Amino acid sequence: MAKLEGEMTVREAGKLGGQLRKKSLGKSGYQELGRKGGRTTKARHGSEFYSEIGRKGGKAVFERRGKEFFSRIGRKGGRRVRELIELGKQAQKDE
Repeated sequence: MAKLEGEMTVREAGKLGGQLRKKSLGKSGYQELGRKGGRTTKARHGSEFYSEIGRKGGKAVFERRGKEFFSRIGRKGGRRVRELIELGKQAQKDE
């Protein structure tokens, strides 16, 4: 479809609308839009939908990046959990 002079494409209009929304809503407005979308998706598809897409996403990442990637991020997560447990124990001792 040819674009007439002075008209904007659907993509351009969407981008402009997003920029205007970002200015008017700010960060918290976008967070609320995300929550609203998540609630709507859950109502439409059920909570099992999120498990299914998470499983599919994990499988795709595994196929692209391999087992070593998951091992590396697992160690990082485990290290952080140990740090948080230690901080919690220190906070209890300080009370």
